[in-house]
Amino acid sequence: MRQALRGLTTRGRAFVAAGGTASLCALLLGQKDLLRVGILLIALPLVAALVVGRTRLRLQVRRSLAPDQVPVGTTATVELALSNQGRMPAGLLLLEDRIPYVLGHRPRFVVDRVSPNWKRVVTYTVKSDVRGLYQVGPLMLTVADPFGLVETSRTFARSQHLLVTPRVHKLPAVRLGTDRAGSGENRPRAIAAAGEEDATVREYRDGDDLRRVHWRSTARRGSLMVRREEQPWQSRCSIFIDARTGSHHGHGPSSSLEWAVTAAASIGQDVIRRGYVTTMLGGPTTIAAITRRSSAAVHQPLSPQALLTECATVEEHRYAEISPLLTVDRQAQDPSLVVAIVGICNREDITALNRWRTGQATGIALLIDAASWIGELDGTDKAARLRSRTDATEQELRRSGWRVARIQRGDHLPTVWSALGLRSGRIA
Repeated sequence: MRQALRGLTTRGRAFVAAGGTASLCALLLGQKDLLRVGILLIALPLVAALVVGRTRLRLQVRRSLAPDQVPVGTTATVELALSNQGRMPAGLLLLEDRIPYVLGHRPRFVVDRVSPNWKRVVTYTVKSDVRGLYQVGPLMLTVADPFGLVETSRTFARSQHLLVTPRVHKLPAVRLGTDRAGSGENRPRAIAAAGEEDATVREYRDGDDLRRVHWRSTARRGSLMVRREEQPWQSRCSIFIDARTGSHHGHGPSSSLEWAVTAAASIGQDVIRRGYVTTMLGGPTTIAAITRRSSAAVHQPLSPQALLTECATVEEHRYAEISPLLTVDRQAQDPSLVVAIVGICNREDITALNRWRTGQATGIALLIDAASWIGELDGTDKAARLRSRTDATEQELRRSGWRVARIQRGDHLPTVWSALGLRSGRIA
């Protein structure tokens, strides 16, 4: 009852105020009829609160979401199965399922009467043009009297999640590097050609166990060399996405960050299909690894589903340099193919990228030209400065042996990917 009184609506409070005023005036003026009206106005909200407060609904809700993963711009259907397990009837019910506004307007349903053993199934659709992981629910139930004087609400705890993944382009089949980085099959010829010793050692990185130092190779090359943990028989690919705030411009689905995420998802799906053991850096798993100081999850091979989940949840971050995002993976096996989707880089960033691309790995860089995403209101001076810094980044990457594709707003990823591969020839 006390909770129901706290649920008086504006109309209910107005009735109580009007009834109190009428009753006071009736007592002062000696008007019995006006006193009856005042008492009635006060009694109506109190009776409504008593009825609503004694309503004991045993409402059960089952929510199903089909499918629970969709690409951007695709519709998913939410089904709510409602049933009253109690013996008491109820009056007006208002149902509202809480969803983010990016999925659409919050669905609201009105049920006139709920009888014992009542059942109802309601459905609605959701769609998002923005990737991400969204919570669907919980359901909020509001019980109201027919006059709208009192409302009480309760919230069901259960909810579900909808994963909206970035759009994935089908990429043309192109040669990405040497035989070692081709189809992902075992390539003993590449190791034999390079020499057994060269194939089993690599340069020392911070954090490597000193007991793995290969002294003969160290003496011959003049720098610390360590033994690999295992033979690199299977081709590996590592993808880095630069999600630093300063690397991107634009807003929403048309921003440069969304282009980069789409590229990472499409390239990742393509190389996994071709047999590469694939990892990804720069996403939420990397940020979590830096925060927790544990890289265990970073160099775990990604399945197609895990890659889509990682790309769907990429967010801009405020790390100023690339280096900590790449060195978190220092215990991983050397990749034979590295793909960097980056914005403007300084010398330290280029150095970090070159260290990440070890040995004979093929390096592909998709360089985001953020100036092409700047609107006219932001001014041409800013665009000119960004373009100049992008030119410098491109030159440094090419000088370091990277294959570079400069990405302008509106560029089609399959066309860009085809042009990168044609420089090494197309595969059948």
